[in-house]
Amino acid sequence: MTVLQADGAVRSGVRPGVRAGVRIPVVVHAADPISRAGAVSQLKQCATLELVEEQQAAAGAVAVMLAETVDATVTAALRRMVRGGEVRVVLVVERMREAELLEAVECGVAAILWRREATAPRLGQAVLAAARGDGDLPADLLGRLIVQMGRLQRSVQGMPGFTPPGISERESDILRLVAEGWDTAEIAAKLSYSERTVKNVLHGLTTRLHLRNRAHAVAYALREGYI
Repeated sequence: MTVLQADGAVRSGVRPGVRAGVRIPVVVHAADPISRAGAVSQLKQCATLELVEEQQAAAGAVAVMLAETVDATVTAALRRMVRGGEVRVVLVVERMREAELLEAVECGVAAILWRREATAPRLGQAVLAAARGDGDLPADLLGRLIVQMGRLQRSVQGMPGFTPPGISERESDILRLVAEGWDTAEIAAKLSYSERTVKNVLHGLTTRLHLRNRAHAVAYALREGYI
């Protein structure tokens, strides 16, 4: 199991959002009664969960949705469930393409499981992760999501005026002039800064990114597409 926080950091343990001894209300959604009955049977094996009907679900509930794939109908249902942020969603799916994976994440789905891997313990773990506000994806889906996000980031980097995280607009402006051969005084005059400010910005940048000097900073910025 891979458990991620919203910021992408791997985490373990229990977050204070789930209080010890409090059972988590769970609603099961499925297109057919056999699938629903199977999921209910699995979830009943987890003592920390309480199966409820949709009309009984309140803030803090987790919805478990079973689907073959993420089509337009499923996407609309997912958006409806997470609207308002009061209900977390676990999606149990048979198959999923990359575009559908990104769409499910954008809908606000907290956890995704392959149907073939949705054993009682695994399904219970996913519900608990969703209730805590964590993300839970199978390793293969996580890898595909990372590739997708990388592609999006690279496309955004090509847009005019984009400044990647980690380097401020002021830092990129100064580095661009350093790359063009301007000295500290010229940069200060060009940007209407004091020379001390220019020196402090460059020092802070090289220290934060563990770079050796200005040349190293310029090489790094060029290689990473910052300038």
